[in-house]
Amino acid sequence: MTKGQATIREIAGAMTDYTGNMPSLPAIFPDQPAPVVRQGDAGRELAMMRWGMASQSFALKNRKTDPGVTNVRNLGSSHWRRWLGVEHRCLVPFTSSSEYRDETDKSRTPVWFAKDEDRPLMFFAGIWTEWTNVRKVKEGEMTAKLYGFLTTEANATVGAIHPKAMPVILTEPDGWEAWLTAPFDEAKALQRPLPDDVLRIVADGERRDGDDDR
Repeated sequence: MTKGQATIREIAGAMTDYTGNMPSLPAIFPDQPAPVVRQGDAGRELAMMRWGMASQSFALKNRKTDPGVTNVRNLGSSHWRRWLGVEHRCLVPFTSSSEYRDETDKSRTPVWFAKDEDRPLMFFAGIWTEWTNVRKVKEGEMTAKLYGFLTTEANATVGAIHPKAMPVILTEPDGWEAWLTAPFDEAKALQRPLPDDVLRIVADGERRDGDDDR
């Protein structure tokens, strides 16, 4: 996420900013904090949340920690249905995202997708909640705001690298508005792959310090 909080606020129309002095986020990994846009009582808000929604109970059997679920696909699951109302939907800003390409030598190479080489801001369709659990043993039980984003069938561009799925990406203001405010019977139509020509591969390989191409 290479854009600053002022750009996110301007594009998303967020009126209130709870992120403080948001740090640079050249790489965001699961269980790390990142900015999301949600609908608050007084309008759209920008806030930091931890990536990884609460796991289903069956996934926690014999586990002492809940590492969280980063991606959400089956919206018919009772576990996820409780968070599909507008009060729990959010937009997750990003400028590029990656999937791993499996190489012939069994190594894996990250391949980076964006709208174009300028990496304009886009949003994943996400959900969020406040949840109490043990994320890490050393932290103990804690209450945190958590988010994850929806996935859907992969389009041809992403599917060439990762055929299993792609994030639900919203590129236009009407989609952002619908995801944040529309009844779910309308908003659920946004869980669909992007047209094949909307994303392109802009880089591959691990990011290196000082390398702006990752």
